[in-house]
Amino acid sequence: MSQPIRLKDHEKDARLVRGRVVFGAVAVVLLVCVLIARLYYLQVIQYDYHSTLSENNRVHVQPIPPSRGLIYDRNGVVVADNRPSFSLSMTRERSGEWSSVLDTIVEILQLTPDDRIIFEKRMKQGRRPFEPVPILFELSEEQIALIAVNQFRLPGVEVVAQLVRHYPQGPHFAHSVGYMGRINEKELKSLDPINYSGTHHIGKTGIERFYEAELHGQVGYEEVETNARGRVLRVLKRTDPIPGKDIVLSLDINLQEAAEAALGGRRGAVVALDPSTGEVLAMVSAPSFDPNLFVTGISFKAYAELRDSIDRPLFNRILRGLYPPGSTIKPAVAIAGLDSGAVTPGSRVFDPGYYQLPNYDHKYRNWNRTGDGWVDLDTAIMRSNDTYFYDLAHKVGIDRLATYMNKFGIGQKVSLDMFEESPGLMPSREWKRATRRQAWFPGETLILGIGQGYMQATPLQLAQATALVANKGVWNRPHLARTIEGKAPVDENPMPNIVLRDPANWGRVNHGMQEVMHGARGTARK
Repeated sequence: MSQPIRLKDHEKDARLVRGRVVFGAVAVVLLVCVLIARLYYLQVIQYDYHSTLSENNRVHVQPIPPSRGLIYDRNGVVVADNRPSFSLSMTRERSGEWSSVLDTIVEILQLTPDDRIIFEKRMKQGRRPFEPVPILFELSEEQIALIAVNQFRLPGVEVVAQLVRHYPQGPHFAHSVGYMGRINEKELKSLDPINYSGTHHIGKTGIERFYEAELHGQVGYEEVETNARGRVLRVLKRTDPIPGKDIVLSLDINLQEAAEAALGGRRGAVVALDPSTGEVLAMVSAPSFDPNLFVTGISFKAYAELRDSIDRPLFNRILRGLYPPGSTIKPAVAIAGLDSGAVTPGSRVFDPGYYQLPNYDHKYRNWNRTGDGWVDLDTAIMRSNDTYFYDLAHKVGIDRLATYMNKFGIGQKVSLDMFEESPGLMPSREWKRATRRQAWFPGETLILGIGQGYMQATPLQLAQATALVANKGVWNRPHLARTIEGKAPVDENPMPNIVLRDPANWGRVNHGMQEVMHGARGTARK
């Protein structure tokens, strides 16, 4: 039996199509409404926000580092200036895979693997967000051209013109002026983030470090308009930086060179002071080093050679070297004896070539083993007689001797603007008990009288102690800065002058010191 023929229901199909059309139309209308609402929200309600965001993407504030102050010697000779140079900087946030970009730089400029290590180390150091990091300094014209040709391969990399610190006198002032170096992470935390924005180097040692605030200056700013690639189109606003202050040192390059020549290539230290002002006229620690090596980053090899050298060129012997004072301290010891009343100007001691404490067999020898016979104060200083000063120290005693030596600066920092200075050591009963857990012995007082034993002092301290005798107890703290922008530095923490019961004792000791050079039996007579 055949199946019945079913006719197609065109009306039903038409209703289905109409339903779908209506649904689609409603969906389209709803989507359009959503888009319109979103557009209204973005364009009208959030107009201010997106306008500001767009402006920030288009307009950038760039810091302008100030020009660092210059440093001169007292004759106007430049010892630290700024030299124009081109460097290669890189901004991590704009470089994408910055490690790969470093590889590209090494390839383009044909640099060494050691250079690559240095670049990566600099990129990983602490810094501010979006701050360009200098990775290569003193670019040649050829290197600048290679960077320009391959700029499309180097996102976030740019050639920057800047001023780099330069020390035209080389090693002559390395231990006084010091040098600059890159800001490390610890220093970054303590610096003013605003005033040091755009600055990558600060003073590390010497005058460069002590007067960092004065030399640095005040940062400036440029408000610039950039395109999508970050290239500057125009400058909208500019605030000029304020240059750092110039410093004139008390040092004299002629005396500096004469002191170096006197050392004759040997290891040693020379410091010359003006007692009436405290100005340091010469300051030589030999051997020295070239501070220019540190400005843009010293190589591992070069630094290792300086660090490991047996001559210790990086060591500042003037400020850090601790030595037994020896006979140079005897004038100060003489003042202690006279002012304490332990001896008088006419007191005499018989010198058979040695000294013995009462009831002791040990003989403390004079440098002149045959002895000088009867010795008074004047002769004792002229002859640098150990026996006289053994006896004087015994009569003064360790307690009073330590007090007087402290007044002369032994055992404390004496300078005004040399932060690296060591305080040295003036021993006492308390010091020995605390550090050695031992009592003080009379013989130890004796050898302090001739500048031996536990006493240690820097060359600067010994020069200052001598200057105090010459200046009759008036303290003028040693300092390197003569003027800062034309003004003399102020000592805000002056040392108390040494006031004697009988001021004439200054003249008596000074006369003995003159006899060392000019007396018939003076030990330094020429």
